Amino acid sequence: MTRLPSSPLNSVEPNPGRKIPAHNAAAIRNAFKRFTRSFCSNLISAGKLFFVFLAIPLLAQDVPKPRAEHVVLVVWDGMRPDFIREDLTPNAAALAKSGTFFAKNHSTYISSTEVNGSVLATGMLPRNNGIIANREYRPEVNLIRPVDMQYPWFVRIGDAVHDGHWLRVPTIAETVRKAGFKASVAGTKSVALLHDRAFDRMLSDNAPVVFEGQAYPRAFEKNLIQELGKWPEYPKTIAPNTAQNKWTTRALLEHEWKDSIPKYSVMWLGDPDFTQHLTFPGSPAALEAIHDSDTHLGLMLAELEKRGVREKTDVFLVSDHGFSTVERALDFTAKFRAQGMKAKVPFRAVGQFKQTPKQGEVISVNVGGSTLIYVVNHDAGIIAEIVEWLQESDFVGGIFTRDGAPGTFKLSDVWMDSPTPPDIAFSFTWSDRPNKVGVPGSLTAEGRPSGSGTHASLSRFDIHNMLIAAGPDIRAGLRSELPSGNIDVAPTIYHCLGITPPQPLDGRVLVEALAAGVKKDFPAPVTKRIEAARTLPDGTQWKQWLQFTTFGERTYLDEGNSNVAE
Repeated sequence: MTRLPSSPLNSVEPNPGRKIPAHNAAAIRNAFKRFTRSFCSNLISAGKLFFVFLAIPLLAQDVPKPRAEHVVLVVWDGMRPDFIREDLTPNAAALAKSGTFFAKNHSTYISSTEVNGSVLATGMLPRNNGIIANREYRPEVNLIRPVDMQYPWFVRIGDAVHDGHWLRVPTIAETVRKAGFKASVAGTKSVALLHDRAFDRMLSDNAPVVFEGQAYPRAFEKNLIQELGKWPEYPKTIAPNTAQNKWTTRALLEHEWKDSIPKYSVMWLGDPDFTQHLTFPGSPAALEAIHDSDTHLGLMLAELEKRGVREKTDVFLVSDHGFSTVERALDFTAKFRAQGMKAKVPFRAVGQFKQTPKQGEVISVNVGGSTLIYVVNHDAGIIAEIVEWLQESDFVGGIFTRDGAPGTFKLSDVWMDSPTPPDIAFSFTWSDRPNKVGVPGSLTAEGRPSGSGTHASLSRFDIHNMLIAAGPDIRAGLRSELPSGNIDVAPTIYHCLGITPPQPLDGRVLVEALAAGVKKDFPAPVTKRIEAARTLPDGTQWKQWLQFTTFGERTYLDEGNSNVAE
């Protein structure tokens, strides 16, 4: 019997005994005061927190007016599109037949949960929404160690020190609420908090959000526990996370939807990601987990039918990313530390700082199929040393730097040039080799044993993900071969809601899938590769490449790798 770890995210408060560094504490207290004063001032002067956006089309006259009265976004964490089958996912397969299946949908790199959770929530690329990885080094929030970007305590601190802008732009749910409508969010994972975390919800009973068994406001959470019981533990053996997904689904359908169906809802289910990490894509347990998520999708659709609004609701079923099998488990941290001691420009590689960071120290942050590297004071000599070492390695599939150092791409090439970027980011190598049950997509990774599943690389199997849409605004029976992406989901949802977003979005409305009134002559997608190469001191050639597909004005990253993988 394999026992599984308990969740480290079981409280919105810091872990017992963990102290906020003194140098951060004063700044956090002052930021909370500033934010509270600003909040109260706005409340008094405006008399209310909501304002209404004009419901005007997002594009030209070719875009039809929206028909739906409700929109529901359902996320299956880690779902690959090649597992949509009538025998395994009957509800999803039926949804695809009644609507549109996007055969060439793209996750946003880094192909991980918090990155794409933020993209789905905002319609903005990582450079603009501010979340570029599941874990980042954010010294304004924690000077000593990397932070989990969705962890409730860090979200609260981040919003405090950034005047409410941990996410730098509003989300769909927040915008819907400000437009005077009801929005509901429920997620098995804490990433759901990123969809609707506004400070005012902590002070009132308005617009509850449920995330990993917790909820804001706290009164709503207490009511959920009374009705549904305590948040279930993770399974004791390798099995789907059915209990937590069921608890979350009930929280949405029976409580957040109790009085009426909101204008906009989010339901985020943690499988098959949970089970695929413990096993691998295509394993019996992973297939069972996929079927389990499909069952909960069916419960949601049945509830819409019961309420008489199924035909008035647009449903978007999407995954945050795809999945691969770990072919080679690598202890990068140990290699990195050893390299630091023998480097020409020596450095001290750490997973977290023991005290205030010092010159010559470097922190690495692994997120599965990719790793971020932060160099104290951006020391150019150390950065050049690390880049060259990575290019000489046998495990790197692509390197990104702030300025595009020789043989690397710029962080901006993959939209990672946020206000708080790493000095170096790299993806591990990958291939299309199948795992032991014949599912293609293998990679090198840190933090997971060989034979298990993970993601977050430049692999097309991580980037290529599921998207299905159906409802009164969506064309029926269409399999779209045009490129699309998670970045396009929010603009399309805004259109279906009839609400204008508060700022121009990075994605596009998926006009090819709208039910009526759209031109059918679309420009042909254009696919191209770009390369970055360098001759290393020993005379060997390092080369890496990225493949993009451009459709109209929107460009999608398809995949990327290096000659090391060849």
